[in-house]
Amino acid sequence: MLTILQIFQVLLNVVWWIIVVQAILSWLIAFNIINTHTDIVRTVWTALQRMTEPLYRPIRRILPDFGALDLSPMVVLLIVYILSNIVIPNLAASYITSGY
Repeated sequence: MLTILQIFQVLLNVVWWIIVVQAILSWLIAFNIINTHTDIVRTVWTALQRMTEPLYRPIRRILPDFGALDLSPMVVLLIVYILSNIVIPNLAASYITSGY
């Protein structure tokens, strides 16, 4: 059980970094520091969007429309933080104290 929780913790860390990299890349694209006409940028951008869109879609349905401001990455990061720092440690502690 602890191994499964550790794997889940690693996956949450990977998701965290994917979202952070996507946010930084979106700012670089928005401020025209890099452009999507470059093949590598377009490939990375498309891959990041395909990885994160299933996470953002349910959040976007719930959140009101703020126009150009998209708060769904922040909400997903908050959920990842709560799972990573509150839920998983409490599950691990309860598993250890239960004597398994």
